[in-house]
Amino acid sequence: MRSLICALVFVGLSSTIVATACALQTGEAPPKTQQVLDYHSFLDKMRAETKQAEISEQGDLSQPFFSVKAKVVRVNGNDAQVFEYESQAAADAEARRVSSDGASVGTTMITWVSAPHFYKSGKIIVLYIGKEKWMSGALTRVLGPQFAGSAD
Repeated sequence: MRSLICALVFVGLSSTIVATACALQTGEAPPKTQQVLDYHSFLDKMRAETKQAEISEQGDLSQPFFSVKAKVVRVNGNDAQVFEYESQAAADAEARRVSSDGASVGTTMITWVSAPHFYKSGKIIVLYIGKEKWMSGALTRVLGPQFAGSAD
C-alpha cells in the first residue's frame, strides 16, 4: 500500500514538473500566480479578483509619513491608497519604517479613523483603512498578507 501511495505521489509530482517544463519550452509562463509589481499590475489583479466590484481611480493623495504620493483606488466605496516607488528596494525601505500595529510610520504617530492595513508587493505599498473583511480579503489574495496594521 505504501509503495502505491509513493507511486501516485511520484506521478503527481512528475506531471507537475512536465507541465512546467513544457510551458517553459513553449515560452508560456509556468502555472503559477503572477506577483503584483507596480500600480498597473495591482489594478489588473484587483479587477480580476473583484469581478463584480466597481473600481475607479480617484486621483492622488499626499501622506506626511511616506515619501511618494498615493494613487487612490475606490473599490465598491472603499479606498485603497497605492504608493508606488522607483524600485522595490525603495518600497522595502519605506515599509520597514511602519510599526507592526500601523500606529506609527517613522517618527509620525497616527490616529486612524478606522483599522489600518498595510500591504506590500514589488515596488508598491498599499494602505487600506477600514474593517470590511471582503476588502482585506481581496487585498490579501492580490498582494499577500498585510505586513503591518490591525488584525481587524
